[in-house]
Parts: sequence; C-alpha cells; structure tokens
Amino acid sequence: MKYYIIAGEASGDLHGSNLMKALKHKDPQAEFRFWGGDLMKAQGGTLVKHYRDLAFMGFLEVVMNLRTILNNIKFCKEDIQKNRPDILILVDYPGFNLRIARFAKELGIKVVYYISPQLWAWKEGRVEIIKKYVDEMMVILPFEEDFYRKHGVHSHFVGHPLLDAISDLQEISIEKFKSEHGLNEKEIIALLPGSREQEVEKMLEIMLSVRSYFKNYQFVIAGAPSLPKEFYQKYVDDNVHFVSNKTYDLLRCSKAALVTSGTATLETALLNIPEVVCYRGSKISYAIAKRLVKNINYISLVNLIMDREVVKELIQNDLNTKNLVEELNKIIAGEKREQVLNDYNLLREKLGGKGASEHAAEVILKV
Repeated sequence: MKYYIIAGEASGDLHGSNLMKALKHKDPQAEFRFWGGDLMKAQGGTLVKHYRDLAFMGFLEVVMNLRTILNNIKFCKEDIQKNRPDILILVDYPGFNLRIARFAKELGIKVVYYISPQLWAWKEGRVEIIKKYVDEMMVILPFEEDFYRKHGVHSHFVGHPLLDAISDLQEISIEKFKSEHGLNEKEIIALLPGSREQEVEKMLEIMLSVRSYFKNYQFVIAGAPSLPKEFYQKYVDDNVHFVSNKTYDLLRCSKAALVTSGTATLETALLNIPEVVCYRGSKISYAIAKRLVKNINYISLVNLIMDREVVKELIQNDLNTKNLVEELNKIIAGEKREQVLNDYNLLREKLGGKGASEHAAEVILKV
C-alpha cells in the first residue's frame, strides 16, 4: 500500500518514524512518501520536505512567513495529486494538515489523523472539519477520547508513542556518556531549549542565567537535529557543553532539567528526570494565545494529563533567573524531588503500556 505521511515538527518526526516501522512490520509492501525529518528518512521512502522548512513559532511568526506556508500547502496538494497515495496519514500540525485533509478527501483518498491537534485547548470548532474530512482519528492522551465522544466523533485511544520509544532504550553508563562527550565529573543539569532557531535563542539566554548559582553542576545543551552544531558554539564555555542529537541519553544522565514547553516535557518525565517547564514567546503571540486558549490551566503535557501541577511551569514574565534558581533547587534534592518522581509513576500508569505505534498501524490497515 502507498502511504503519504505529513509531520511538521521534531516530535512528529519521532512518532511518524515509529509508526512507519510498525506499518512495515504489518505491511511488507508498504511504500512511503512523507514530510518529516531524519528519523522518518531512516525508515526508508521518499522525504518530500524536511520539517525544519515548515515550523514557524507563534502567531506573529506565522504571519511573517505566510507566503512560504501558502506555497508549501500548494506544493503539498500538487504532490499528493501527482502521486495518488492509498492513504494519507496526518501527524498533529493542524494549521497545515487540516487544509490537506479536505483536499485529499475530495480526491477520494482515505484520511487518518494520528495524534490529535489540541482542539480541547483552542479552536474547538475545528472538530467539524475533522468530522467531515477525516476517516479515522487516533488519540494518544486519555482525556481526548472523551473530548471527541462529546462532539460525536469516534476516536481510538491507542496509547502514547513515547512509551514505545523510551521502552526500547538500552541501559546507559553515565561515566561513559561523560567521557564520550568531553564532559567533566560534575553532575549534569540538562537544558532543552526547543528545536527552532528563534525559540532556542530566546530560551537559552534565560536558562543559562542560572549558571553562577549552580557552580557544582555542569550545564549541557541538548542540540536539535534541525539546527547546525555551529549555531550552539556561542553558548559553550568551560561549564556549558553541547551534545547533538542525544537528548534521551543526556536526560538519563542528568540530575534535573530545564525544558521548553512541548513534547519534551513529557519525554523528560517518562525518563524520570525532575524538570522545570519554561515558556516565553513574543508579547503579541502570547497575548493572542491567552485570549484564544480556554478551559486550560496548564501548558505542559505532564500537568495536563495529571490534571494538577506535577512540574512547575514558569511562563512569560514568571520565567526569570530568580524563579528558575528557586525551582531548580527544589527538584535537585529534598521533598519536592521525591514528590515529582512519585507523580511520574502515576503518570506512566495513566498513559497505559507500550504498543501505541502497533495499535495505530492496526487501525490504519483496517481503514
């Protein structure tokens, strides 16, 4: 069968690659054409566009790059029409993917959505688009199934694919990791500033402002595969290091982490590393988002799934050196650290076991 997959971000590349692996196992004749990244490319098939050419952060940035986005949508429609896949698989990335869903459905192509857009947070009206143009919706968060049922849309809770990715990891030696990456003997505080250039520059500046308060630790930046190594060199010094494309290994060797809001907050939790969640956008983007988002008390997936504060979120003006130092100290040692680790166990129970990619592949083949 011919599969056309669209993933527009780093997290989508990870989940898309695991789904491709599961589909190949169940469908030996699988042919893939996709928008994604290096992880999907490693599974074989044709990479049409890399996600680094697609991801724009915030409302203002989207407006500034509107021509590029519209050209990408036009090109995608032409490519789908030319190659005529048996099934279109959309991975999150709703602003782009919901437009493509309508186009593909009108061509008579089956449309499956894997990893729901966060319609429960904002733009709830998009449920009607999904009702009309998506044949199957597969969700990875337990509460999303109830959300779609409320709106008369049948969905499948397939489990969270991060559990698959993490369960396959081999044991790691902290000493060996430090040696291989030129790190010293100090314990590590990991910095996960995001995957987009403008986001990383903004977040690293504030994250690194705490260095002088933690002289007994070394800070290690998790480099995004979408950005060149040279981009990070201006941040590196004797006590600030950089590791490229080894985020999971870095986290597993760390005492604690400062993490930009996004999928990485859940990855960090599932790897059992206490974290502080960080977010700061442009004033315009944040003001618009605050008006549009409703009925949501948290921004991190960890807290959203648990429906209470498990990890501290420092947002916009609250994200400053004083608050970062205070919260980081709490999770390095003491009662707060133990509470977070206990809550992580409950989080894993809520997400269920591994096998999300296999379950999703089964649903797709039935379609």
